[in-house]
Amino acid sequence: MADGMLTIDHLSTAVDRGEIDTVVVAMTDMQGRLQGKRCDARYFLSEVATQGTEACNYLLAVDVEMTTVDGYAMSSWERGYGDFLLRPDFATLRRIPWQPGTALILCDLEWLDGSPVVASPRQILRAQIDRLAAHGLTAFAGTELEFIAFEDTYEAARHAGYRGLTATNQYNVDYSILGTSRIEPLLRKIRTSMAGSGMTVESAKGECNDGQHEIAFRYKDALTTCDNHSIFKTGAKEIAAQQGQSLTFMAKFNEREGNSCHIHMSMRRGAESAFAGFTDTMRAFLAGQLACARDFTLMYAPNINSYKRFAKGSFAPTAVAWGVDNRTCAFRVVGHGDALRVENRIPGGDVNPYLSVATMIAAGLHGIENGLTLEEETLGNAYQADKTHVPSTLREAAQLFGASAAARAAFGEDVVNHYLNMARVEVEAFDATVTDWERMRGFERL
Repeated sequence: MADGMLTIDHLSTAVDRGEIDTVVVAMTDMQGRLQGKRCDARYFLSEVATQGTEACNYLLAVDVEMTTVDGYAMSSWERGYGDFLLRPDFATLRRIPWQPGTALILCDLEWLDGSPVVASPRQILRAQIDRLAAHGLTAFAGTELEFIAFEDTYEAARHAGYRGLTATNQYNVDYSILGTSRIEPLLRKIRTSMAGSGMTVESAKGECNDGQHEIAFRYKDALTTCDNHSIFKTGAKEIAAQQGQSLTFMAKFNEREGNSCHIHMSMRRGAESAFAGFTDTMRAFLAGQLACARDFTLMYAPNINSYKRFAKGSFAPTAVAWGVDNRTCAFRVVGHGDALRVENRIPGGDVNPYLSVATMIAAGLHGIENGLTLEEETLGNAYQADKTHVPSTLREAAQLFGASAAARAAFGEDVVNHYLNMARVEVEAFDATVTDWERMRGFERL
């Protein structure tokens, strides 16, 4: 068992010794955030461990600001905003060293009659993993998540309207050892804390935008990778706050390079790689990514801001194309031998990992089940290639997702309609907002 991971017996012993007094019981919401409760550890052991705990089902029916909105079939004022059950998954139980005396466990969601909450991101991924297993395949994934760090606290940043913040680096520190040294106290605390919570940390490196960095973790099975991703994202913010700093995973914080979340995926059949040698399985899987990319972009880019990453020459893709070790393509084939894999470069740092990984599996299955033929790779600069483009707005992506037969076949009507409503809510909120850009251009001159 990895350092930091716990069994229920380990937890019980740690509680008896006074080492752990709190258990965070969490689910992942539509926005990819951890939501839940902090339970007294003895109460968790005596009640929650066996019975679960209830939470308001509006947690899957609110916007990013936790505002109740209409249009969700599963949760509304008309339905009374009742409860669903958080059922602990003991494979996720771990210490979280950045919070004293604390363990954390992730949960699957059930209705009170025991049936699954199908719109739950973790349940959506589980459903696609089960579909993949019917083909004798197992998905392994790694997520490369970028963020921009600031010297300002979260409170000071909000008070300033998120303007005029001081980035932790003042110039491009991509691969710079000096640049990462300047922020090493924060990076080291995040790395060691994540290692102490059961993750295998590989490296940290600087990125292009001021104060931009990436911490990489070793790949795992798809579900574990998404669990770790969600815990890392919350933990990194908590650690930054403890250090008197802040960081953002926004897809596009400013007009420079955005925060990406490149997703690497490979497949195994039993203990053997199903991709090694660029097999027919891999070719069909990759063909499915291309065929579904536009229809499925909503699950890779779920916010208004997500689409501002997709700019030529920005290392974020615009063309739905694939290439071998070609960072200008939406899908990059990388690695050798058993490590051969597909990198999806569409998602940004704001992505929900469960939804994006589930969507990659669904697209791959679309290619495998329909025997799709892989087009020739794109050579050279894909930004200039004659290829279809990634959707340029959330409105366009939602229209494609809603009209997609492949999406409804993969995810079901309930899931598609649920996430279409999420997009509708965001688009309507943005359309009703008067922005700083409008004031700057129009206050005096119009």
